[in-house]
Amino acid sequence: MKKVLIAAALGMLVAGQVAAQESPWLVRARAVNLNMANNDATGLGLGLSVNDKTIPEVDVSYFFNKNVAAELILTVPQQQHVYSNGSDLGTFKHLPPTLTAQYHFTDLNGYKPYVGAGLNFTQISAEKISAAGGTNNVTLSDKSVGAALQVGVDVPLTKQVSFNFDVKKIYLKSKVYVGGVEHGDLKLDPVVVGVGVGYRF
Repeated sequence: MKKVLIAAALGMLVAGQVAAQESPWLVRARAVNLNMANNDATGLGLGLSVNDKTIPEVDVSYFFNKNVAAELILTVPQQQHVYSNGSDLGTFKHLPPTLTAQYHFTDLNGYKPYVGAGLNFTQISAEKISAAGGTNNVTLSDKSVGAALQVGVDVPLTKQVSFNFDVKKIYLKSKVYVGGVEHGDLKLDPVVVGVGVGYRF
């Protein structure tokens, strides 16, 4: 019986230590603003651009240790407008998941800054773009892969809840076709500024 009681006590101690450890999972919900660079490199003089937009974002982070994490950034398909010299040509939808590797600085009291780098994959679909200035229809390539850079900070509010501020630079471009002929790139390269809350499970 004594051995059973000792084993039970040791089991409860180990279980308590495991429960006290921080979960490796962190989920955040953010509102983010896409601020497009809109560099029309087609040479056609169309002045192509895409509107800025504020969208919802959810990300899931997994911490391999207290400093190193991977973050998957997700949203729902977003509709945005394409303009030619200020005239609305129509819309397209895109889905832009991003995966980054992060380093978190944990030795500062009251806040936890981090830096990250990774890849963005954007799928473009549901184009409804009309003719531009008498030319044939303008279309965009259906996907883009580019680098993503990130800097942010988590400010703990409780043991599990934190306030988050995050800035990303995403290198995103689409090839532009006029009448089915490729004429170069529209470089969107948005700066993405987000604020939100995180929950550490």
